[in-house]
Amino acid sequence: MIYVTGDIHGDLARFEEKALKKLKKRDTLIVLGDFGFLWNGDKAEQKNLKWLEKRRYRILFIDGCHENFDLLREYPVEEFEGGRARHIGGGVYYILRGSILELEGKKLLCFGGAESWDKEDRDEGVNWWRAEMPTTDELEWCAENLNRAGRRVDYILTHDAPLQILEFTQYMRGQPNWLHTFFDNVMKNTEYKKWLFGRYHRDMALSSKAQAVFRQVVPLEE
Repeated sequence: MIYVTGDIHGDLARFEEKALKKLKKRDTLIVLGDFGFLWNGDKAEQKNLKWLEKRRYRILFIDGCHENFDLLREYPVEEFEGGRARHIGGGVYYILRGSILELEGKKLLCFGGAESWDKEDRDEGVNWWRAEMPTTDELEWCAENLNRAGRRVDYILTHDAPLQILEFTQYMRGQPNWLHTFFDNVMKNTEYKKWLFGRYHRDMALSSKAQAVFRQVVPLEE
């Protein structure tokens, strides 16, 4: 079974909650950004990562806007379930933006990244990285993958959300950016069952095709 959850921010206690403790061998958990276990690289963090790598289920994550992208880039890129990932170790993988994973007969478009609302109060290379926002190459690679898939996937998994959803829910903060409008284009030109996103620290089904995820552990299909 495939499950998704929202921003964890390096909180190991989340993995001791009932919803995650029930996951079984061969299950997959996908974290929708702000994973947070690669932040400063210290010994305590490395110990937590080793613990995560030994879980009986796989842990995949996309990036959010609170990630240390310098640390993430240290891990090797490999082909992974039809897409690309950086293998952190054991069963933990960071899924690269624009990958379409093929898991349990489902196609999952994964695209991390978001713009920090408070970046003016952060220090570049310390607690903020320009790489939080996607490059043109990443956007183009995503579009190419969607075209190869016939613009059809089962689920879209992101950290941020399309502008259309943010305006409807009044989740929008700050000014729209090119990632929001890119997601709008994906939304209008792609067939999919549901779009699930993190970032906004809300657990709410917005419609039959859109869901905000935070602490809940959501099965992609019952």
